[in-house]
Amino acid sequence: MKVLVTGAAGFIGFYTSQVLLSKGHTVVGLDNINDYYDINLKFARLKELGVDRSDAETFNTICKSKNDKFSFVRMNLEDREALPKLFKSENFDVVCNLAAQAGVRYSIENPETYIDSNLVGFLNILECCRHNTIKHLVYASSSSVYGLNEKIPFSTEDNVDYPISLYAATKKSNELMAHTYSHLFKIPTTGLRFFTVYGPWGRPDMAMFLFTDAIVNDRPIKVFNHGKMERDFTYVDDIVEGVVRIIEKSPQQRIDTNALYKVYNIGNNNSVKLLDFIKEIEVNLDKVAAKDMMPMQPGDVERTWADVDQLIKDYDYSPNTSIKEGVKAFIDWFKEYYKD
Repeated sequence: MKVLVTGAAGFIGFYTSQVLLSKGHTVVGLDNINDYYDINLKFARLKELGVDRSDAETFNTICKSKNDKFSFVRMNLEDREALPKLFKSENFDVVCNLAAQAGVRYSIENPETYIDSNLVGFLNILECCRHNTIKHLVYASSSSVYGLNEKIPFSTEDNVDYPISLYAATKKSNELMAHTYSHLFKIPTTGLRFFTVYGPWGRPDMAMFLFTDAIVNDRPIKVFNHGKMERDFTYVDDIVEGVVRIIEKSPQQRIDTNALYKVYNIGNNNSVKLLDFIKEIEVNLDKVAAKDMMPMQPGDVERTWADVDQLIKDYDYSPNTSIKEGVKAFIDWFKEYYKD
């Protein structure tokens, strides 16, 4: 198939592109390479995909990769002229929309960015799918839509009408928008509520990276809610395996074949105490962290845990990377990447 992967210079988009290419698909990667975090890391990911930085810096121009199955375009999703032209010229079979302005806390200070990227940009994607007979739109949602839900584990049957951050509100909005387009225009859409993804090449604003960087550089780590936090930490390979299975399997082959619109949790199906996660980092670094115990942050939640039964049922999804394996893989990558 020919697949558009938006957010291809991002963490999950980078891995998704790699796996799709390894399976023989043709991939066009799209990313605006914004400065929410270190753009050097984003360009380094693209280099792993065979794209030179000098080629990738120009907007709205498709550049080739050393891998003849991959090409890249730097573009804003909200560009209502450039994106439709890309769809028309490339004839995609499937769209995997992983591009978004991420971050719960950043959304409190920079709300406009989330509206532009996550709402206007997603509408643009939907319109392009509508007018170009896309066979399937797979898109990123987030576990943050569950808000202060106290029922554990989180199920897609739970009410998610009460988000506690603008980021979560935009992700819930994406699900509603996708449902509308599936209903009106018969576009198959699949939303994926990601749960705390970590691993090599991970985002610098995520706990795994922040903790490791601080400990290595002899800085105290900030432990919110005084350490009384649990997360469904999910290794990136397990996440991407699920994403690619969904991309490769026609929505009509799902057990509930009448559902053009579906939303799944995608996580590790387990909840890990934050202090246990930190302990595993300390073991791998052979160094004890100095900890600043802090109160809960606005927009944050105490515990997450994904019920992935439906994803197992429809796609035989099987997350199997332990925290011990996953943390070691990240630390090994971190030491190698920052060895100079």
